[in-house]
Amino acid sequence: MPAPEGKYAWTATVGEKGQIVIPKQARDIFNIKPEDTLLLLGDEERGIAIPPKGAFAELFNIAFNNGKDGDSD
Repeated sequence: MPAPEGKYAWTATVGEKGQIVIPKQARDIFNIKPEDTLLLLGDEERGIAIPPKGAFAELFNIAFNNGKDGDSD
């Protein structure tokens, strides 16, 4: 069964130090480069999610600007 357009699945092996290698196809699709910082979100029931690279900045702005664009009061 072919995957729906824009949907992917990969596997990764956890090494002795708890590190995983992000598959090259995933790095290429999501423009992940060496030294990039990724945000990992975890839910004990639903698992781990790695949102897009810009998500951290967006979440930071929401948290510290109360969801408003621009400067806070």
